[in-house]
Amino acid sequence: MYGYGGKLLKVNLSTKTFEIEKLEENVARKFLGGAGLAGKLLQDMDWQVDSFDPKNRLVFTVGPLEGTSAPCCCRYVVASKSPLTGLWGEAHAAGFWGSELKLAGWDGIIIDGRAESPVYLWINNDVVEIQDARSLWGKDTYETEEILRQKHDRMVRVACIGPAGEKLSRIAGVFNGGRAAARSGLGAVMGSKGLKAIAVRGTGRVSLAKEGEFRELVKGLNKIIMAAPARTALLKYGTNSAMAALSEAGDVPIKNFTQGEWSEGFNKLSGPAVTEAILTGASHCKFCPIGCGRKIEVKKGPYAGLSGPGPEYETIAAFGSLCLNDNIEVIAKANDLCNRYGLDTISTGMTVAFAMECFERGIITKKDADGLDLNWGNHLAIVELVNKIGKREGIGDILADGSKRAAEKLGGGSEEFAMHIKGLELPLHDPRAFASWAVAYATASRGGCHIQAPTYWIERGVTFYDLGFLEKLERFTSEGKAEFAKVFQDFCETIESMVICKFSLYGNLRSPHMLKLISLSTGWDVDLDEFLKIGERSLNLKRMINVKLGVSRRDDTLPKRILSLQLMDGGTQGHTPDLETMLSEYYQLRGWSQDGIPNTEKLEELSL
Repeated sequence: MYGYGGKLLKVNLSTKTFEIEKLEENVARKFLGGAGLAGKLLQDMDWQVDSFDPKNRLVFTVGPLEGTSAPCCCRYVVASKSPLTGLWGEAHAAGFWGSELKLAGWDGIIIDGRAESPVYLWINNDVVEIQDARSLWGKDTYETEEILRQKHDRMVRVACIGPAGEKLSRIAGVFNGGRAAARSGLGAVMGSKGLKAIAVRGTGRVSLAKEGEFRELVKGLNKIIMAAPARTALLKYGTNSAMAALSEAGDVPIKNFTQGEWSEGFNKLSGPAVTEAILTGASHCKFCPIGCGRKIEVKKGPYAGLSGPGPEYETIAAFGSLCLNDNIEVIAKANDLCNRYGLDTISTGMTVAFAMECFERGIITKKDADGLDLNWGNHLAIVELVNKIGKREGIGDILADGSKRAAEKLGGGSEEFAMHIKGLELPLHDPRAFASWAVAYATASRGGCHIQAPTYWIERGVTFYDLGFLEKLERFTSEGKAEFAKVFQDFCETIESMVICKFSLYGNLRSPHMLKLISLSTGWDVDLDEFLKIGERSLNLKRMINVKLGVSRRDDTLPKRILSLQLMDGGTQGHTPDLETMLSEYYQLRGWSQDGIPNTEKLEELSL
């Protein structure tokens, strides 16, 4: 097949055996790759098994544009039953690893079983080996990558876990080159299998249906992206470029979603302020003209000399405004620790803020916190708490499994301020600021998720003429938001199946460009209806997996604080989202029952 390697690698770690499975063209066309293919590969798994059971399958998938010169097409998807939520688990990362896997000739990896002792997977094009990783166990993600590149080849790309994944922290992710497939706790699934890393070297090429036309299209798309104003901002300030505007709108949560204003702190954490304080340059993923990644060096304070990948928006807000901490050097240190331990910065920062509120309310004492003073904004306590979470030491052992489980253990009413949806901590965007976030968050397949459909883009003024969104939407109203969320979810689910970075949308790429990329790479004539249907099929498949696990309308909700607490100042003053109205309309548009269950007609329509 054009655009594909045409094969999947099946690995059983218990028996140390490999098998090659053909990727059928009808499956590829229905699900494309990435997020959609991951759902298809996990569809028939026994979803009643525990997340750490050897029978829980872990998959890595790429898409038809991976390994080509198409801009922003360098991401990969990891999926499994989440140990954090007990539901569908999915995480994405960019960088170079996904392209390397594709150039080695593989469209995905399916991992079953559990190794008797730590191992890593070595893939050198068609040659696959399970190698001893006992000497790597305990190493951080940067050390692991460097050791494997020295051993095999400097061009090797490595996806691995750190000590947090080894210790089965339910907020651990999979890391590659400073990039993180962090959400849903899938690093812990990898750790439960005794799998430390997957090292890949690929020297092949992707066969394209119309290679000459594809190259010309890519040249044009790169020019479009390079000319986009948003690209300039992302290159200069990274994902933190919008901090000032988002904080003014009340989108950036403060003090665990309880405070409306913090202007003095935001001034220190804005894009320009962070750039001046610690930035040394931008980093690019493979064939990416945007360069949103940060290279930093801390020049002062107790962490002077710290350098490497820098914090992005979510991390800055998680360890910053959420914890009332305006010290960017501390945030950089917390980010570095999370990268090394292999922790999701969103879930970790949210859980640190949860612990600080528990401390404020007397649910956690200084003795409980191993002598730490967890008052809001305590810089040293934030860093030390991340260390404890990464090592599962003391109070960190409770917090290493996320805020929902920590609240269940601590009690005392702490469940009220564990800010999660279905067990996955909220991202750092407040649904009180943009009403569409409410329905998009509540219905996202993996729980509290902002990337399945970043709907607030349109409420901020980004237009999608191809989807019928021609003008900025009023951000507080519920009217029309259900339809908007439904369409945008389907659209973004297909994007995650291609797999293409959503920042390409900030670069003014739209569905006509993507349809052309698919056509010239695969030879398929895919129109917009089919494009959206691919996403709708993938989303409904994941919904049915969650339905098997008991999910219904009662689970499609937001933390009580978001739905009932009106802030008295700031950009969301007096506003809370009308989720129930939007949810009822959303279910109707989806062809689901009012209890959130896809009906038979919808499943038949989608060939499910």
